[in-house]
Amino acid sequence: MKKILIVILTFLLFMLSACDTNDNGNLNNSKPEALKINDYFPNTENTKYDYEGEGNEFAYYTVYTDYSKDNRIQTRTNNGGTEVVKVLEIKDGQLMEIFSRPETYFRENFLDKEYEGGNIILKEPLEKGNTWTLKDGSKRTITNVDMEITTPMGTYKTLEVTTEASNYKNVDYYAKDIGLIKTISTGEGYEVSSTLRTIEKDVPLIQNVNVYFPSLEEDTYYYITKEISFKTNDDAKDVIEKMVKDNEDQATVISTNTKLNSLYLNDEENMVYVDFSKEFVSEMNAGSAFEAMILQSITNTLGNYYGVDKVYITLDGKPYESGHILMKEKEPFTVNLEKTKPLS
Repeated sequence: MKKILIVILTFLLFMLSACDTNDNGNLNNSKPEALKINDYFPNTENTKYDYEGEGNEFAYYTVYTDYSKDNRIQTRTNNGGTEVVKVLEIKDGQLMEIFSRPETYFRENFLDKEYEGGNIILKEPLEKGNTWTLKDGSKRTITNVDMEITTPMGTYKTLEVTTEASNYKNVDYYAKDIGLIKTISTGEGYEVSSTLRTIEKDVPLIQNVNVYFPSLEEDTYYYITKEISFKTNDDAKDVIEKMVKDNEDQATVISTNTKLNSLYLNDEENMVYVDFSKEFVSEMNAGSAFEAMILQSITNTLGNYYGVDKVYITLDGKPYESGHILMKEKEPFTVNLEKTKPLS
């Protein structure tokens, strides 16, 4: 009897061992590793995603990563009609859109601001049936985890996420290690789709900026259109300082030793704040009329770039003051393009 029991136990142990080992003979008691949001949200620094579109003229668009830090990323979407900047955050098993700003044609870092709430794009567990509600009341559900989707880049097994409201339905497809590869939007009488066409790596964001400079003799402000490039996490302040200083044979607007201490848009005041080092005035070597034209040139350049009418110029944190011009606290200069023309 003991021998029979030993034989049975030996057989059972053998079968258990066969079930609990992988191809290499190692114990494998754990379940398949659960999918994570990071699997579908890879690092996209200095990378441009290009989507082809069907259904309307704005279904085509590109996406570029402006800034990336810790668990946040700032993207720029350009559909040919507008540019939208968004801040996305991965936190507590959720990918959320916590900030969105349309008509943003300038470069600025919005990552470090404080935001409350947002819309959940993806939510763990990444399993079929997981559902959540968006701020507008629509429902978002993971409807498939291995949906096969074909794009110009190839065919992928994807995570299918469906958003439904009373008057529309969106279906997004995410491929592992790539991200969003296709979106289909439907409603009464329409269907629009956007499909990933190409991914370009190690490329900058290119922008065109009008840079103004004065001609005292002609009482005119000429401008040249410069192409500037930003890589992910490039500080706009540094790029614009270099752009303004590089005037070739045109009139000097900012001396070589002048530093651009800070540059940003105050959205609430709709005004650009720019702070120069003291060398801006001490090395200007200009009479009152030409100094005023220099300040107007800077105002026109920055105001035009940020899309605002007011620019507040300070020197080492204090209101602008020179031997000719004295400005009050928060007193801005105003964009004026009446006497401007392109340099032929």
